[in-house]
Amino acid sequence: MDDALAAARAGADAVGMVFCPEAKRNVPPLRAREILAALPPFVTAVGLFVDLPIARVMDAARAMHLRHIQLHGSETPEQVAQLGEFTVLKAIRVEPNTFAAELESWRETISHLRLVHLQGFVLETAGAAGGTGVANNWDLIAHHRQRGDFVGLPHLIAAGGLTPETVGDVVQRIRPWAVDVSSGVEDSPGHKSEEKMHAFVRAVREAEECDR
Repeated sequence: MDDALAAARAGADAVGMVFCPEAKRNVPPLRAREILAALPPFVTAVGLFVDLPIARVMDAARAMHLRHIQLHGSETPEQVAQLGEFTVLKAIRVEPNTFAAELESWRETISHLRLVHLQGFVLETAGAAGGTGVANNWDLIAHHRQRGDFVGLPHLIAAGGLTPETVGDVVQRIRPWAVDVSSGVEDSPGHKSEEKMHAFVRAVREAEECDR
């Protein structure tokens, strides 16, 4: 809870909670409820799930009154469609050999299934489970951005090895809707540094100002 409140003080727009028992950053339900109760207004709580049956995702989100869900596994568009009562973010791995085809497949399916509640793609490092600190392939992402391959898709959220030192350049090159950070603002796995979080948010704001 201290880390969540520190993130809010630093200026974070959203705080993510990992609901994956196998993950080293897993948040037990009781602790999640404490965090939710303590978060100030206008800071969005996001529940992160990995390849759970959609019924379990819905039950957990409803029990904690979560409105925002991040799917971080291999969930399909059809599974996303079942979560229409929530705002959904979907992690997409930036695999060089399949990334373009996956984007096009999602584009077609989003239109066909009318996934209006799918509001963001979290662009994650290829082969990484999240929170590993491994940098994403920003050159490839910038290439697809320049080609217009993200037009007509949900908002882009840049993730993958971001730190206070690197996030400014990524914001200026990729111009994402948002950025996602975990290990890059930690002193040790699962323990955030308030100083690093302030530095991270400051770097994002400075990069935004440079674009105006």
